[in-house]
Amino acid sequence: MKKGKRFLMVLGAMLLAAASLASCGKKAADEASEKEAVCSDGGKVLNIRCWNTEFEERMTDYYPGYKDNGDGTGSIGDVKVVWDIRTADDYVYQNGLDEQLLLNMTVPADEKVDLFLLEADYILKYVDSDYTLDIVNDLGISEQELSDQYNYTKEIATSRDGKLKCSSWQATPGLFAYRRSYAKDILGTDDPEKVQEALSSWDKFDDVAAKAAKKGYKMLSGPVDCFKVFANNIQTTWVDDASSKSPHIQIDDKLFEWAEKCKKYHENGWINHNAQWSEGWSYDQSVEGKVFGFFYSTWGINFTLVGNAGEAGFGDWAVCEGPAAWYWGGTWIAGARGTDNAGLVADIIRKFTCDKENMLKMTQETQDYTNTISGMESLAKSDFHSDFLGGQNHIALFSEAAKKIDMSKCGPYDQGLGDSFRAAFDSYILGEAEKSSCLKAFYDSAVVKYPELTYSERLLDE
Repeated sequence: MKKGKRFLMVLGAMLLAAASLASCGKKAADEASEKEAVCSDGGKVLNIRCWNTEFEERMTDYYPGYKDNGDGTGSIGDVKVVWDIRTADDYVYQNGLDEQLLLNMTVPADEKVDLFLLEADYILKYVDSDYTLDIVNDLGISEQELSDQYNYTKEIATSRDGKLKCSSWQATPGLFAYRRSYAKDILGTDDPEKVQEALSSWDKFDDVAAKAAKKGYKMLSGPVDCFKVFANNIQTTWVDDASSKSPHIQIDDKLFEWAEKCKKYHENGWINHNAQWSEGWSYDQSVEGKVFGFFYSTWGINFTLVGNAGEAGFGDWAVCEGPAAWYWGGTWIAGARGTDNAGLVADIIRKFTCDKENMLKMTQETQDYTNTISGMESLAKSDFHSDFLGGQNHIALFSEAAKKIDMSKCGPYDQGLGDSFRAAFDSYILGEAEKSSCLKAFYDSAVVKYPELTYSERLLDE
C-alpha cells in the first residue's frame, strides 16, 4: 500500500471517530457565541479546496461579482479567492484536505480552509464529523430555500444527528449511452424507446451483448463500467454498524453478481478490459471504437463522452435508462469549521444550490443536470435537446431516473471497500484465480485500509 493512501486511512479513521464523540467543550452561552466558535466573518482570503477546475469555471461563469485574476486566484469584492486544486487520483485530494481540516481552528486566518467540495463516494466521512458546518444552523440557509432540491442529495448530506452538512448543485442519475449507428446494425433501430425495451433487464442486456458480438462489437469497454449499476442497488451496507466498537464487513449479493456477470462477458468475448479513464477506454468512445455503449451519469455525457467522441460522434449517440436505476457521483459544497468567511460561503451555496434561475441557466449553457426539481421538470417538458445526442431531450430521461435514486445504503467505507473489491476480483473475472482466493485478497486489503473492521472467516470456506 502506498504511504499516501495509508495516511488517508489513518486520518479518515480519525474523522470517523470524531463523529462519534460527544462534544467536550463548554456549551456556548447562546447560539450566537456557539456559531462564533465554529465560524466567523470578515476574512480577507477565501480558500477553496477541490480536485479539478470545474468549480473554478462555475464560479467564473455563474457567481455574480467573481473575478478571475488570471494567476490562479480570483476575487470577490475585496476578498481574495485562493484555489487549492489537487488530483483525486490515489486519494491525494482527501489526504491534503484531511491534514488541513485537522488544523483549521488553529492556523492563521488567511490559511483557513473556508469551502471545500465532496463526492458521493466519501461524503459521509466528512458529513459525520465535526469538520463540516451545519448549513442551516451555522450558515443560516433555511429549509425553505433548500426545498426544491432532490431529496436524496440532502439525505446523504445529513449527519447521524440530523444536521445538513453540505449542499449540491447537481443531481447525477445514470443512464446507458449507446451508439445510434451500432444500435441500427445490432437491433435494427436506434429509437431510444425501442432500444430501452431491448435493454430493460440484465438478461435482455446479455442477449444484446451476444448479438453485438456477432456484428463485431463489444458491449462494454471494461468491468468497472457497470460496477456502480450493481453497487447502487445493494440491499445491505458495506459495514453492518460503522459506529460500533467492532464494525463487521458484509458483502451484498449484488457485488458478487457483478463479478459473475463480468466473468461471463469476458469468457464470451463480449467486453474489453479497459480501466475507466484509460487510453483504451477513451478510444472505445471515439469514432473508431467498437463498443456499443457506456453507463454514464449526467456530468459524464457532457464533460467526458462528448470530448472522447469528438465532432465526428455528434448525432451518433443516444441514451436510455438501461437495465437498472443508478447514479454516479455528484459534487457537494461544504463549509469548513473554522472559516472566517461564513457569510460568503453561505452566499455561494445559495447561489449554486438554491437559486433556480441560476441553476437553469447552468443547465441550458452546459447541459449539466442541476439540483432543482421544478427547473428540471420544466426543461423535461420543453423543446430542450442535445445536438450530441441527435436532438434527444435527455433531461426528460434524467428527470425520471432521478426520482429512483436511493442512497440509504451509502456509508463512509464505500470508496475504499469498493476499490478493494474491484481490484481483488479482477483476476476472477479474467479466469486467473478462484473466487475464494479473491475474497481472501479483498479481506486482507480491507483490514489494512481499515484496521477497525472485522470479517467472518466462515465466508472464505463457502
